[in-house]
Amino acid sequence: MSRLAMVIDTALCVGCSDCVVACKTENNVPEGYCRDWITESVRGEFPTVGLEIRSERCNHCTDAPCVSCCPTGASHVHDFGGVVLVEHDKCIGCKACIAACPYDARFGNPEGYADKCTFCIHRVEKGLLPACVSVCPTHCMHFGDLEDPESEVSKLLHSRPNHTLLPEAGTKPNVYYLTKG
Repeated sequence: MSRLAMVIDTALCVGCSDCVVACKTENNVPEGYCRDWITESVRGEFPTVGLEIRSERCNHCTDAPCVSCCPTGASHVHDFGGVVLVEHDKCIGCKACIAACPYDARFGNPEGYADKCTFCIHRVEKGLLPACVSVCPTHCMHFGDLEDPESEVSKLLHSRPNHTLLPEAGTKPNVYYLTKG
C-alpha cells in the first residue's frame, strides 16, 4: 500500500506563488479562495535569525481529524495513497471538518461544500505530478510514495533535516519541509 507525500525544500522555495496559481487554474478554485498558499516564518534571535518560506496546503494526515468528525462520510481517505478527499455531493456544508483541521487547510466553497487540496489526485492517478509540483521553477517541491524506500521523497527525508507542521497535533501529516543543514 502506498502513502503519498509531498516534500518541500525550504532552502529553495522563493515564495513566487507559481504553485498557488497552478492549483487555482488546475482545480477551478473560486476567486478569493485558495487550496495552497505561501507563508514566511522567522526563527531565532538576532544575530542568528533565519527565514523559512513555505508552500502550505492540506497535510493529508494519516490520522485526519477532518475525516473522523465528518457526519456524512464526505471527508474520507482515498484508497490510492491515503490522500484525504471530500466528496462534494455528500458534503452538507456543516463545516465540522473546517473547524477540526489544525492547519486551516479547508474552506467553505461558495457552492456549499468543504474544499481543500487534493494532491491533484485526478492527475496523480494518470501518472502525472500535482499541478503545484509540476510548475515549481526552483524544483523545491517533490511528490511520491513514502512507503517506497527508493522514491525521491523517501530519499530526501533520509538525507536532510526536516519537519512537519504542528507535530504536537498528533495528526501525522504527510507534507514535510526540508530545512537547511
